Amino acid sequence: MPAIALPRTRVATPQASDPFAGRSWAVLSFVTDLAMMWLAIALAFALEPRGTLPGQAWLFAAGLAAGTLGHLAARGAYGARSDRRSALDTGRDVLSAHAAGAALALAAAALLSPGTAVTTALVLAAGLSTLCVGVGRGLLHGARLRARRLGRSGEPTLIVGAGWVGAELERRLLTSPGLGLRPVGFLDDDPAPAFRDAAPSGRVLGSSRDLANVARRTGARHVIVAFSAERDQEVLSLVRAAQALGLEVSIVPRMFEDVSVRQHIEHVGGMALCRLRTPHPRGWLFAVKHTGGRAIALGLLTLAAPLMLALAAAVRLSSPGPVLFRQRRVGRDGQIFEILKFRTMRPAAAPASSSARHLVALGSAPGGVEDGDDRRTRVGTLMRRTSLDELPQLLNVVCGHMSLVGPRPERPEFVALFGQEIRGYGDRHRVKSGITGWAQVHGLRGQTSIAERIELDNWYVANWSLWLDVKILLLTPLEVLRSRAEAVTGRSADSSHAATADRVVAADDARTLHSVAPRS
Repeated sequence: MPAIALPRTRVATPQASDPFAGRSWAVLSFVTDLAMMWLAIALAFALEPRGTLPGQAWLFAAGLAAGTLGHLAARGAYGARSDRRSALDTGRDVLSAHAAGAALALAAAALLSPGTAVTTALVLAAGLSTLCVGVGRGLLHGARLRARRLGRSGEPTLIVGAGWVGAELERRLLTSPGLGLRPVGFLDDDPAPAFRDAAPSGRVLGSSRDLANVARRTGARHVIVAFSAERDQEVLSLVRAAQALGLEVSIVPRMFEDVSVRQHIEHVGGMALCRLRTPHPRGWLFAVKHTGGRAIALGLLTLAAPLMLALAAAVRLSSPGPVLFRQRRVGRDGQIFEILKFRTMRPAAAPASSSARHLVALGSAPGGVEDGDDRRTRVGTLMRRTSLDELPQLLNVVCGHMSLVGPRPERPEFVALFGQEIRGYGDRHRVKSGITGWAQVHGLRGQTSIAERIELDNWYVANWSLWLDVKILLLTPLEVLRSRAEAVTGRSADSSHAATADRVVAADDARTLHSVAPRS
């Protein structure tokens, strides 16, 4: 295929009609933050007795606002490209920005107008502003997400490369409207058979040479280059043509499975090198994680002792058998240990009929009622719905068998089979298993997709950080409440699992695409 000629005209990009995209979103975000900040400052100053604040107080408040907004701008909060950060990440940015702004304002006040009244007013203003800006951003992002789910917002996106990767990318974009990338079709000279087998929603609209015409016809504003059979030089020509048209370009890297948030770009002359950095499970940061986790688990055991005693008594009275359920599981580096849970079932009359190979055939992870015989007691059912049966695993954490956060451990017979049948399954054993994990907080508990669970477990290992563990611990109670609400409303298992798949795609692929999409 000849090189694509650079177009002389740019594709029209009517972003002004969409307040949640491009410059309109950047301006809307800035104005909202500024308005919420001054609302909070005015409220804080109004709470101070009249006459106690000097005239420079408003000047110091302006310093607070400037420092905070400047910090947010430095973190990319007002870029033309909509950010894809989670609510917890956004909250952390708002909190750190206000800390920086408050430090600037308080330092200026201490030098120019020392006094407790100014200090008190500024501290109160910073606290109220953190709350107001957080609420304002939450409402704004909620409105944008709703508009995108309704199809009223989002960038029309062309996918270059009609193969399995392109079809899978389209599926994930369609189930992740919050990303703001709405696929409108594919470009490819020679679609692969895997593309037709995947049965994508969109169709091939032309070849790479038709980029300008297709972009103008569909109103596309974004191009994602997935895998295609074309030569690298031809793909490079297409990328330059898209940029000349004013389209934004994202590229799915060849080894996208190994790309993490730690990647670092270096240049050797005009050649770019992508350094792949992965966490070291034996490093000092993991030592901090495990030491802190043991301390937290010991504290939680102390606080939960009365509850655990009550649960133990309830289990003992509910049915004959031991209070604790013990089962062999596989942890880090293939080490086998006994996991502890409160017993939630009556003893089985016969050996379970389910097998690991049967679950693999179904594409399902083990868990729940596997053998068709529901032996759960009433107390056990309640404990499972609220995850209270997992409390004894705090003892596993204290003993060093597990961590608070990590991939869930599995039985040896399942590990042996999954390791043969599922690509990348053994990678999750690089770190200690956990009571909760990235897959669990996105709904993958019990008999849900084993492939999606492994994908999220391996993403967690590759992108691990202490902050990620904190987020998972904060999200765990919310997931338990969500599961409990579904049980109360009587949602079926099939609908629950379908919704789970959508949530998983939305959560993990947002990060995958964020790592390859252009930054503001």
